[in-house]
Amino acid sequence: MDTLLLTAEQTDKAGEILAHGGIVAIPTETVYGLAASVYDTNAIENVFKAKGRPQDNPLIVHISSLEQLTSVAKNIPPEAYELAKRFWPGPLTMILDKQDSISDTVTAGFSTVAVRFPSHETALRIISAANVPLAAPSANLSGSPSPTEAGHVYADLNGRIDAIVDGGSCSVGVESTIVSLFERPFRLLRPGGITLEQLQSVLGEVVVDRAVTAKLSENEKVRAPGMKYRHYAPKAPVRAVKGSGRDTAEYIRSRITEKTAVICYREYADEFSNCYVYVYGDETAKDELARNLFSVLRETDAACPDIIYIQCPDDSGIGLAVANRIKKAAGFDITEL
Repeated sequence: MDTLLLTAEQTDKAGEILAHGGIVAIPTETVYGLAASVYDTNAIENVFKAKGRPQDNPLIVHISSLEQLTSVAKNIPPEAYELAKRFWPGPLTMILDKQDSISDTVTAGFSTVAVRFPSHETALRIISAANVPLAAPSANLSGSPSPTEAGHVYADLNGRIDAIVDGGSCSVGVESTIVSLFERPFRLLRPGGITLEQLQSVLGEVVVDRAVTAKLSENEKVRAPGMKYRHYAPKAPVRAVKGSGRDTAEYIRSRITEKTAVICYREYADEFSNCYVYVYGDETAKDELARNLFSVLRETDAACPDIIYIQCPDDSGIGLAVANRIKKAAGFDITEL
């Protein structure tokens, strides 16, 4: 298969491919997604095949208007509309009762569906051009760092998918927040661009699911993407170190060899020598850390180090999402100082 490279102006072409059963990588504000018509089971199965994605890992359905919500979900609670009013379009996914028209292939056999209304203008134009909601996981090989640029998608999936739409770099850089409204108290299944604190400002109590902070067993079933399997990981083993910037820098520095890679805060970059050093942002600039994390993981991987150490932020704000992705990349091998 020859993978077409499309510009952000070629949304009609992308929509045409999707409407005819193709699969297309599209930009969103979070990461690039690998999209297919939510109603085309064969196309959905091709998404799983292209990524090498486990079939028990559900997909997120993307809509381009609030009016489309009732076409994919039912029994929608009032809290969903409160969240939509505050955070949609944007990096928030809600778990709701699914409409019967949504295939079990999309939802991994669950009676619930994950729904998101992205804010990226190119994504919205593509969904509208396809004239159907789109099911889309991240547009990478399963387990590897998520793509935040079209070049990342091309490196992973060239020859496996029909087209890639280049919409530039993603502004958020980590996948959407996922909140389950299917149970009470409401539950945060995956942290992302909408923070736990922001959810609590609308919903009150929100329970943080165990999968956010701990590794799940292989036989546990999950309701949302990114909860169980090792994700976001380069080829080399990753060691996460959490604590103050000063303490983590000293801990990592004492363990460096020539084949060590260090992903660090900008303030400490000059303190590491005789190793590979990659900066992903200021210690206090957590939005920057989120935006740069996946691209830096990919850049680090290209150096073929023996081991990667990374300074991990605290859990406040979007730091919870950054720390979650780092822990996933490290297989929850984390040192807390």
